[in-house]
Amino acid sequence: MHWPSKRVFPGGWAEQRVLITGASGGIGYALAEALAQRGAQLLVSGRKQEVLVTLADRFPDRITAVSADLTNADDRSRLIDAARIAGCNMLINAAGSNQQGFFDSTSDSDIEQLVAINLTATLQLTRALLPQLMACSQATIITIGSTLGRLGYPGQVTYCATKFALRGFSQALRRELADTRVRVMYVAPRATRTAMNSPQTEALNAALGNTVDSPDAVALAIISAVEKQREELQIGLPERFFTRLNTLWPGAVDRALLRQLPVIRRFVATKESSS
Repeated sequence: MHWPSKRVFPGGWAEQRVLITGASGGIGYALAEALAQRGAQLLVSGRKQEVLVTLADRFPDRITAVSADLTNADDRSRLIDAARIAGCNMLINAAGSNQQGFFDSTSDSDIEQLVAINLTATLQLTRALLPQLMACSQATIITIGSTLGRLGYPGQVTYCATKFALRGFSQALRRELADTRVRVMYVAPRATRTAMNSPQTEALNAALGNTVDSPDAVALAIISAVEKQREELQIGLPERFFTRLNTLWPGAVDRALLRQLPVIRRFVATKESSS
Protein backbone atom coordinates (compact mmCIF):
# COMPACT_ATOMS: atom_id res chain seq x y z
CA MET A 1 0.00 0.00 0.00
CA HIS A 2 1.32 3.42 -0.95
CA TRP A 3 0.86 6.46 1.23
CA PRO A 4 -1.43 9.11 -0.32
CA SER A 5 0.28 11.72 -2.44
CA LYS A 6 -1.27 14.53 -0.42
CA ARG A 7 1.43 15.18 2.17
CA VAL A 8 -0.61 15.63 5.36
CA PHE A 9 0.50 14.03 8.61
CA PRO A 10 -2.20 11.38 9.18
CA GLY A 11 -4.05 11.62 12.47
CA GLY A 12 -1.82 14.24 14.07
CA TRP A 13 0.35 13.68 17.12
CA ALA A 14 -2.53 12.64 19.35
CA GLU A 15 -2.78 9.45 17.28
CA GLN A 16 0.91 8.60 17.65
CA ARG A 17 2.27 6.10 20.14
CA VAL A 18 5.98 6.76 19.97
CA LEU A 19 9.03 4.86 21.17
CA ILE A 20 11.99 7.22 21.56
CA THR A 21 15.42 5.74 22.31
CA GLY A 22 18.19 7.91 23.70
CA ALA A 23 15.59 9.97 25.54
CA SER A 24 17.68 10.59 28.66
CA GLY A 25 19.57 13.42 26.99
CA GLY A 26 20.17 15.60 23.96
CA ILE A 27 17.87 15.42 20.95
CA GLY A 28 15.94 12.43 22.28
CA TYR A 29 15.04 14.27 25.49
CA ALA A 30 14.01 17.40 23.58
CA LEU A 31 11.82 15.31 21.26
CA ALA A 32 10.14 13.63 24.21
CA GLU A 33 9.29 16.99 25.78
CA ALA A 34 8.00 18.47 22.54
CA LEU A 35 5.91 15.44 21.53
CA ALA A 36 4.38 15.05 24.99
CA GLN A 37 3.30 18.69 24.79
CA ARG A 38 1.67 17.93 21.41
CA GLY A 39 -0.40 15.08 22.81
CA ALA A 40 1.55 12.00 21.70
CA GLN A 41 1.74 8.93 23.92
CA LEU A 42 5.39 8.15 24.54
CA LEU A 43 7.50 5.21 25.62
CA VAL A 44 10.94 6.67 26.37
CA SER A 45 14.16 4.76 26.82
CA GLY A 46 17.74 5.58 27.74
CA ARG A 47 20.54 4.61 30.09
CA LYS A 48 19.97 7.30 32.74
CA GLN A 49 17.02 6.03 34.74
CA GLU A 50 16.80 9.05 37.04
CA VAL A 51 16.45 11.41 34.07
CA LEU A 52 13.75 9.25 32.49
CA VAL A 53 11.80 9.06 35.76
CA THR A 54 11.91 12.84 36.14
CA LEU A 55 10.71 13.24 32.56
CA ALA A 56 7.86 10.78 33.07
CA ASP A 57 6.85 12.51 36.31
CA ARG A 58 6.44 15.78 34.38
CA PHE A 59 4.03 14.13 31.93
CA PRO A 60 2.48 11.27 33.92
CA ASP A 61 -0.43 10.76 31.51
CA ARG A 62 1.79 10.94 28.40
CA ILE A 63 5.12 9.26 29.14
CA THR A 64 6.12 5.77 30.26
CA ALA A 65 9.83 5.25 30.96
CA VAL A 66 11.89 2.09 30.51
CA SER A 67 15.61 2.39 31.17
CA ALA A 68 17.62 0.15 28.86
CA ASP A 69 21.05 -0.41 27.38
CA LEU A 70 20.18 -1.24 23.77
CA THR A 71 23.43 -3.16 23.30
CA ASN A 72 22.22 -5.63 25.95
CA ALA A 73 19.92 -8.31 24.49
CA ASP A 74 17.84 -8.67 27.67
CA ASP A 75 17.31 -4.91 27.99
CA ARG A 76 16.41 -4.70 24.32
CA SER A 77 13.90 -7.53 24.73
CA ARG A 78 12.26 -5.73 27.68
CA LEU A 79 11.92 -2.60 25.62
CA ILE A 80 10.45 -4.48 22.65
CA ASP A 81 7.86 -6.09 24.95
CA ALA A 82 6.98 -2.66 26.39
CA ALA A 83 6.58 -1.23 22.88
CA ARG A 84 4.20 -4.03 21.95
CA ILE A 85 2.12 -3.46 25.09
CA ALA A 86 2.05 0.29 24.34
CA GLY A 87 1.01 -0.37 20.72
CA CYS A 88 3.77 1.88 19.35
CA ASN A 89 3.25 2.97 15.75
CA MET A 90 6.31 5.22 15.57
CA LEU A 91 9.94 4.47 16.36
CA ILE A 92 12.48 7.26 16.77
CA ASN A 93 16.02 5.90 16.86
CA ALA A 94 17.78 8.71 18.74
CA ALA A 95 20.19 6.66 20.87
CA GLY A 96 23.81 7.20 19.99
CA SER A 97 27.32 7.92 21.17
CA ASN A 98 30.40 9.74 19.95
CA GLN A 99 34.12 9.07 20.19
CA GLN A 100 36.25 11.92 18.93
CA GLY A 101 39.89 11.15 18.34
CA PHE A 102 42.31 10.29 15.60
CA PHE A 103 41.92 6.80 14.22
CA ASP A 104 45.46 5.64 15.00
CA SER A 105 44.74 6.13 18.72
CA THR A 106 41.38 4.32 18.60
CA SER A 107 41.31 0.93 20.33
CA ASP A 108 39.45 -2.19 19.20
CA SER A 109 37.08 -1.81 22.15
CA ASP A 110 36.38 1.82 21.17
CA ILE A 111 35.39 0.70 17.67
CA GLU A 112 33.28 -2.21 18.91
CA GLN A 113 31.45 -0.03 21.44
CA LEU A 114 30.60 2.73 18.99
CA VAL A 115 29.44 0.35 16.26
CA ALA A 116 27.33 -1.57 18.81
CA ILE A 117 25.60 1.55 20.14
CA ASN A 118 25.18 3.61 16.98
CA LEU A 119 24.56 0.90 14.43
CA THR A 120 24.03 -2.70 15.54
CA ALA A 121 21.55 -1.99 18.34
CA THR A 122 19.55 0.36 16.08
CA LEU A 123 19.25 -2.27 13.36
CA GLN A 124 18.35 -5.01 15.84
CA LEU A 125 15.67 -2.94 17.57
CA THR A 126 14.14 -1.75 14.30
CA ARG A 127 14.03 -5.27 12.86
CA ALA A 128 12.39 -6.64 16.00
CA LEU A 129 9.67 -3.98 15.90
CA LEU A 130 8.98 -4.22 12.16
CA PRO A 131 6.16 -6.81 12.38
CA GLN A 132 4.31 -4.61 14.87
CA LEU A 133 4.82 -1.47 12.80
CA MET A 134 3.76 -3.17 9.57
CA ALA A 135 0.54 -4.30 11.23
CA CYS A 136 -0.43 -0.67 12.02
CA SER A 137 -2.71 1.31 9.74
CA GLN A 138 0.11 3.92 9.51
CA ALA A 139 3.60 3.72 11.00
CA THR A 140 6.86 5.67 10.93
CA ILE A 141 10.52 4.86 11.56
CA ILE A 142 12.80 7.86 12.13
CA THR A 143 16.55 7.47 12.52
CA ILE A 144 18.72 10.31 13.79
CA GLY A 145 22.00 10.36 11.89
CA SER A 146 24.38 13.26 11.32
CA THR A 147 25.81 15.58 8.71
CA LEU A 148 28.87 13.35 9.19
CA GLY A 149 26.82 10.55 7.66
CA ARG A 150 27.52 12.22 4.30
CA LEU A 151 30.81 13.94 5.01
CA GLY A 152 33.93 12.11 6.18
CA TYR A 153 35.62 14.29 8.77
CA PRO A 154 39.06 14.15 10.44
CA GLY A 155 39.00 13.04 14.06
CA GLN A 156 35.61 11.35 13.57
CA VAL A 157 36.50 8.28 11.50
CA THR A 158 34.60 5.60 13.45
CA TYR A 159 31.67 7.93 14.16
CA CYS A 160 31.42 8.78 10.45
CA ALA A 161 31.48 5.08 9.58
CA THR A 162 28.47 4.40 11.80
CA LYS A 163 26.52 7.41 10.56
CA PHE A 164 27.23 6.67 6.89
CA ALA A 165 25.91 3.17 7.59
CA LEU A 166 22.76 4.50 9.28
CA ARG A 167 21.95 6.65 6.27
CA GLY A 168 22.36 3.66 3.96
CA PHE A 169 20.21 1.57 6.30
CA SER A 170 17.41 4.14 6.27
CA GLN A 171 17.53 4.63 2.51
CA ALA A 172 17.49 0.90 1.77
CA LEU A 173 14.75 0.22 4.32
CA ARG A 174 12.62 3.07 2.93
CA ARG A 175 12.83 1.55 -0.54
CA GLU A 176 12.19 -1.95 0.79
CA LEU A 177 9.03 -0.80 2.57
CA ALA A 178 7.84 1.55 -0.20
CA ASP A 179 4.74 -0.58 -0.89
CA THR A 180 3.77 -0.92 2.80
CA ARG A 181 2.14 1.36 5.37
CA VAL A 182 5.50 2.15 7.02
CA ARG A 183 7.30 5.39 6.24
CA VAL A 184 11.04 5.61 6.86
CA MET A 185 12.77 8.92 7.51
CA TYR A 186 16.42 9.86 8.05
CA VAL A 187 17.46 13.03 9.91
CA ALA A 188 20.96 14.55 9.72
CA PRO A 189 21.54 17.23 12.37
CA ARG A 190 24.64 19.39 12.25
CA ALA A 191 26.64 20.17 15.41
CA THR A 192 24.26 20.11 18.37
CA ARG A 193 24.87 21.27 21.93
CA THR A 194 24.55 18.07 23.97
CA ALA A 195 26.29 16.34 26.85
CA MET A 196 28.30 14.32 24.31
CA ASN A 197 30.33 17.44 23.54
CA SER A 198 33.50 17.83 25.56
CA PRO A 199 35.00 21.28 26.23
CA GLN A 200 37.50 20.48 23.45
CA THR A 201 34.67 19.87 21.01
CA GLU A 202 32.98 23.12 21.98
CA ALA A 203 36.28 24.95 21.55
CA LEU A 204 36.86 23.33 18.15
CA ASN A 205 33.41 24.36 16.92
CA ALA A 206 34.08 27.91 18.06
CA ALA A 207 37.51 28.00 16.41
CA LEU A 208 36.07 26.76 13.11
CA GLY A 209 33.02 29.02 13.29
CA ASN A 210 30.62 26.06 13.20
CA THR A 211 26.98 26.76 13.96
CA VAL A 212 25.85 24.71 16.97
CA ASP A 213 22.11 24.11 17.35
CA SER A 214 20.23 23.54 20.60
CA PRO A 215 18.50 20.15 21.01
CA ASP A 216 15.16 21.99 21.19
CA ALA A 217 15.74 23.60 17.77
CA VAL A 218 16.64 20.22 16.26
CA ALA A 219 13.55 18.61 17.80
CA LEU A 220 11.28 21.28 16.30
CA ALA A 221 12.88 20.81 12.87
CA ILE A 222 12.32 17.06 13.08
CA ILE A 223 8.69 17.50 14.12
CA SER A 224 8.06 19.87 11.22
CA ALA A 225 9.68 17.43 8.77
CA VAL A 226 7.56 14.53 10.06
CA GLU A 227 4.39 16.59 9.71
CA LYS A 228 5.37 17.41 6.12
CA GLN A 229 6.06 13.71 5.48
CA ARG A 230 9.63 14.30 4.35
CA GLU A 231 11.87 11.32 3.72
CA GLU A 232 15.17 13.01 4.60
CA LEU A 233 16.07 16.10 6.58
CA GLN A 234 19.51 17.67 6.66
CA ILE A 235 19.66 20.62 9.00
CA GLY A 236 21.62 23.72 8.00
CA LEU A 237 21.95 25.43 4.62
CA PRO A 238 25.80 25.59 4.67
CA GLU A 239 25.93 21.93 5.67
CA ARG A 240 23.57 20.96 2.83
CA PHE A 241 25.80 22.85 0.39
CA PHE A 242 29.00 21.29 1.74
CA THR A 243 27.67 17.72 1.65
CA ARG A 244 26.37 18.29 -1.88
CA LEU A 245 29.78 19.61 -2.88
CA ASN A 246 31.32 16.54 -1.26
CA THR A 247 29.23 14.36 -3.60
CA LEU A 248 29.90 16.35 -6.76
CA TRP A 249 33.46 17.59 -6.17
CA PRO A 250 35.09 15.70 -3.28
CA GLY A 251 38.54 17.04 -4.14
CA ALA A 252 37.42 20.56 -3.25
CA VAL A 253 36.23 19.33 0.14
CA ASP A 254 39.51 17.45 0.63
CA ARG A 255 41.40 20.71 0.16
CA ALA A 256 39.08 22.67 2.43
CA LEU A 257 39.43 20.13 5.24
CA LEU A 258 43.20 19.97 4.76
CA ARG A 259 43.28 23.67 5.58
CA GLN A 260 41.25 22.97 8.73
CA LEU A 261 43.42 20.04 9.81
CA PRO A 262 45.96 22.02 11.90
CA VAL A 263 43.08 23.55 13.89
CA ILE A 264 41.42 20.16 14.32
CA ARG A 265 44.70 18.68 15.60
CA ARG A 266 44.89 21.40 18.26
CA PHE A 267 41.55 20.49 19.80
CA VAL A 268 40.78 16.83 19.10
CA ALA A 269 41.32 14.78 22.22
CA THR A 270 42.71 11.28 22.09
CA LYS A 271 39.40 9.84 23.20
CA GLU A 272 35.90 11.20 23.88
CA SER A 273 32.75 9.22 24.44
CA SER A 274 29.25 9.53 25.84
CA SER A 275 25.77 8.07 25.39
